Amino acid sequence: MDAQLIVVKVGTSTLIRENGKLNLTNMEHLARALCDLSNMGHRVVLVSSGAIGIGTGKLALSARPSELRMKQAASAVGQCEMMHLYDKFFGEYNHTVAQILLTAADVADPVRAAHLSATFGALLELGCIPIVNENDAVDPTEVETGAAKVLGDNDTLSAIVSKLCKADLLVLLSDIDGLFDSDPHHNPDAKLLSTVPALTEEILSLAGSPGSRWGTGGMATKLSAAQVATGAGIDMVITHGAHPERLYDIVAGKAVGTRFLAQKEG
Repeated sequence: MDAQLIVVKVGTSTLIRENGKLNLTNMEHLARALCDLSNMGHRVVLVSSGAIGIGTGKLALSARPSELRMKQAASAVGQCEMMHLYDKFFGEYNHTVAQILLTAADVADPVRAAHLSATFGALLELGCIPIVNENDAVDPTEVETGAAKVLGDNDTLSAIVSKLCKADLLVLLSDIDGLFDSDPHHNPDAKLLSTVPALTEEILSLAGSPGSRWGTGGMATKLSAAQVATGAGIDMVITHGAHPERLYDIVAGKAVGTRFLAQKEG
């Protein structure tokens, strides 16, 4: 297969178990799959949620903080722990990772965005795997609800990063197998949509409520990300994060999860 630039976004629900503890198995399997894809000649960028959830566990808090400053403090602790673990797992497969923390101003300002794009390019040229997250400690646009947002959530962030990197493919690893024609949590007969050629009003109306209690995103943010990515000419796939090995089939163009097709110019 042709070499591709692939952006993979992993959600908090993939990294953290329901009891708030780290899912080290998923982290290790994800690192191995991404390293292997890199070894195959693909360029890989990882957008990772989880800093607040990981920080909540590291600080031995009983629940995710509700106060903004405490959320930001948990994020600062969690980001450090998360990068330590990623450096360990990726390093075991002889790959170097780099940390990039973004704010809304970084992507909204054309000069900053151009520098950011150049940094991604340089890291990928050097064979590094950039790991991206929003800089919650200084920018509360994701952790503080109701505010005007440019990024707003890591699903949207991953789509913006895909545009900046001129990616070929965006994959969202979530706690659901893809987009269904109705809520599979309430309807056992819900059918998975394998391909979405266009984001019609009918498709957009399928967005549900947020998923796991440790994360913040839901299908609505994923469909927003799909609008950004497909509008930029990038295919996007939603699949379950518990099976990182599915990335091989996704990159090969096989039917896994839900694939949103890039919109062609003209």
